[in-house]
Amino acid sequence: MDLQVFRALLSDEGQSLLAALGDAGPVGEPALRHDRPPALLAAAEEQVRLRGRAAAKLGEFAARMYLTPDFVELASPLAVAEYKLDRVLDEVGVVLIDAIGLGSGLDALVLSWSHHTTAVDPDPLTVEIAGANAPVANASLFFPHREDLARFDSQGEAVFIDLMRRPGPDGAHDPESYSPPLSWALDRVRTTGLGWVRLAPGLAPGAVPDLGRADEAEWISHAGTVQELVLWFGLHPEPAPVTVRKATLLPAGASLTSRGLPEPSVRPLGRYVYVPDPAVVHAGLVAELAEAVAGGPLDGGGTLLTSDEPRWTPFATAYEVTEVLPRGGGRQRAAAPEAPAEFAVAGADGPTTVVAVPVRFPRVP
Repeated sequence: MDLQVFRALLSDEGQSLLAALGDAGPVGEPALRHDRPPALLAAAEEQVRLRGRAAAKLGEFAARMYLTPDFVELASPLAVAEYKLDRVLDEVGVVLIDAIGLGSGLDALVLSWSHHTTAVDPDPLTVEIAGANAPVANASLFFPHREDLARFDSQGEAVFIDLMRRPGPDGAHDPESYSPPLSWALDRVRTTGLGWVRLAPGLAPGAVPDLGRADEAEWISHAGTVQELVLWFGLHPEPAPVTVRKATLLPAGASLTSRGLPEPSVRPLGRYVYVPDPAVVHAGLVAELAEAVAGGPLDGGGTLLTSDEPRWTPFATAYEVTEVLPRGGGRQRAAAPEAPAEFAVAGADGPTTVVAVPVRFPRVP
């Protein structure tokens, strides 16, 4: 969709077409195609499809927002943007925010619920889509502008830079190849003194040297899927000597923070197996989680932990081991109300399959 077609989508004809397609059930009702400009019809049909895909992320806003495939793919669930807004309100304490690089635009829109947010992006279509979404998202303090990011004279008290990008053809992320590059973004935030940078969570080790020397690097997951990495700057009066790593799980709102623990020893299979939330793994907080469950990494089990104690934690799912079978030599098991989980373990005596059932704790705090 180009800028001209998007503007046509905002016209009376585009709005009536969107409304008709949204009410028609299957997209592409023949009667709706009569005498419609093909580009406008295609754009309206795409909007209906994208709004359906975005409903799980954007909730009630999805049915009226204007979307692109990148917006739907790169936006985290609305609850993640709301969580970050709460952190800004509680810990950053500013009024004027500059949002540099809109990405999906969702974070900047949510920030403007409570902050004067100047949003800049070099792409005119991205800027106009964000502006059209502002009234839908109740973003009354949102002011988008098309601007060369390198020339933008930031006047905000804090700066937010969205560097969430699609991976390259080989699945790799190289933040220095972004526009703007990561090094520029980090310099900009450090110059302002307050701010945060949003990145994809699966960056290769070393892709962000020294985690940008941020005060805090936070990996955020939602409903068991890691969504993004956020580098926070200016949270404390004095910069920390080492970036604090944090894993935050939503919607629970639980956070696990690095404490400099030594790497735990690998263990043979115990009575219980723990599957860490992916945010814990990405944040490198296996030692902190292992201490919480009185366990350690399972020998040959990848990211799995094992322990002889059943301990509830919001940061992992606990399973009780019921069987250990040779890999590929399983037998038929009777159907159960809840199917057991199976974990592949590359043990010293050969590959095995660990069969386990979820632990039902009597009371979850």
